[in-house]
Amino acid sequence: MSTPLKPILDNAKIPQPSCWRYLAGSLAAISLGLATLAGAAQAADYPEKPVEFIVPWSPGGGSDTLMRIVSNHIESHLAQPMPVINMPGVSGTVGLAELAQREADGYTVGQVHDGFLVSHHTGLTQHNWDDYEPVAAITASPQYVTVNPDRGWETFEDFVEYARENPGEVRFGVTLGGVPHLHAAMIEEAENLSFRYVGFEGTGQRIRALVGGHIDAAMGDIASSHQFVNNGDLRFLAVGHNERMRQTPDVPTLQELGYDDLNLSILRGVIAPQGTPQERINVLAGALEAMATEEDFVSSVNNAGAEVQFMAPDEYRAHLEVLDDTVERLAGNLKQ
Repeated sequence: MSTPLKPILDNAKIPQPSCWRYLAGSLAAISLGLATLAGAAQAADYPEKPVEFIVPWSPGGGSDTLMRIVSNHIESHLAQPMPVINMPGVSGTVGLAELAQREADGYTVGQVHDGFLVSHHTGLTQHNWDDYEPVAAITASPQYVTVNPDRGWETFEDFVEYARENPGEVRFGVTLGGVPHLHAAMIEEAENLSFRYVGFEGTGQRIRALVGGHIDAAMGDIASSHQFVNNGDLRFLAVGHNERMRQTPDVPTLQELGYDDLNLSILRGVIAPQGTPQERINVLAGALEAMATEEDFVSSVNNAGAEVQFMAPDEYRAHLEVLDDTVERLAGNLKQ
């Protein structure tokens, strides 16, 4: 006689809901583990070929010089070369527009600095920093408030006092709509001043005009202005870096003078197309960080008039967010 079916079913050990939850959790853990292993494997295999480095400026300029130093030192840390591809045009926006169109596979990166954000907020390009993945900041070129000594300003306080009492009289040389213009506008905002801006195409023209007395003040740097300061043709009043520069130990920082929010350095960094896998971003950032501690690299950057200032992806992203707010706030002044 056959066994009744119902008692068998009644006595069967059917998995309870908690068992199903345990099983689902186990499967999820396995999936996460496999994904982690896949990401690690992807990072381990990367890079398998050279990584193109788009520098959106002409050969010979400050960005090109510094990024070629990066290119010359990165291979031993990345295990692949990173050749510079110059794509100049429209204040650095042409090359970065090309970068935005490249495949997000970690095999193309680009160089960016503060001027790109200015270009966005003044309508020169639709792209902004957050259309890309920040990889790392690498170098900083501290900027100095530089004046013609014939004006008699011995200190930054003298300069500010004169500008406050004579609004619109100080002729401040800038690249209109560029980083020097942004830095001058930041000084204006900090002290409620009003400068008379005079536009120049580049740093060299601006500094020569300052030496000749055609303007009263400008933003200068070690590479463009230090020799003139040593000769007595120009005077540095303050530097917009977080510490005094060894080349100019007697020049105070703006922070020392009480301007905690005035960081007037041109920070150059590396970005990648949006959607580049984080594992590959981390590999690139790790190689750049290792390079940043290399004595020969640091020396080469210093000889080019800049400082090594490494920022990892998250720190660099936070910096760009703060800078973007500043540029957006001052954009009206930069369009004049």
